[in-house]
Amino acid sequence: MKAIIIGATSGIGRELAQQMSTQGYELGITGRRSHLLDTLAEVLPAKAYKATMDLEDVQGALKAFKQLLETMDGVDLVVINSGTGSNDPKLPLEDELSTVAVNVLGFTAIANVAYHYFVSKGHGHIVGISSIAAVRGGPAASYNASKAYVSSYLEGLACRAHVDAKDISITDIRPGFVDTAMAKGEGIFWCAPVPKAAQQILTAIKHKRSVVYVTKRWRLIAILLECLPGGVYRKLMG
Repeated sequence: MKAIIIGATSGIGRELAQQMSTQGYELGITGRRSHLLDTLAEVLPAKAYKATMDLEDVQGALKAFKQLLETMDGVDLVVINSGTGSNDPKLPLEDELSTVAVNVLGFTAIANVAYHYFVSKGHGHIVGISSIAAVRGGPAASYNASKAYVSSYLEGLACRAHVDAKDISITDIRPGFVDTAMAKGEGIFWCAPVPKAAQQILTAIKHKRSVVYVTKRWRLIAILLECLPGGVYRKLMG
């Protein structure tokens, strides 16, 4: 089995790469920081190919992604893990635009090219790492909105695959708090260890699940958030 992980230099992506490689996956690993790709490739037991890319540079990222597909002589799975966000209470425009550039524009570029690639191949599997934040808006406005976009786009690809009658699986992973650099602040609850989160994601990939909350208990939070009246929800978020 061959797979590409977009955003494998740290956190969930790095741990997922390690677990997948241990289970025999031949991997393509990407990220902005070349030195972290180098250190990851050194510890992976199975064959790995590296590609440095920054999703804010859409054209550069697409060039690297397509070259990786060619170098690996095809893949069966693409995991789009790259994402960013800001908790700055001042809501600076620069941070908001950077979040949209990576989480929306960069994500769309990779997901779209991956979809067309799998259409030409006849089968494949696209996995996107969204978030529990996709359920509703929040103080980190662009982050929540961008993750809602990710989930909606993935569902759109699933609809497209059905219309096109293509054997392309789509998996939307929605993590809650995971013990990574993205989980900032005090009093964070239900914060899952990275290995546990990656293990649940890998299980979901193998079973080709459509929508998965990580850890599983976050599905309960999603249901609760969806049901809360606007006033109550805003007070809770404040």
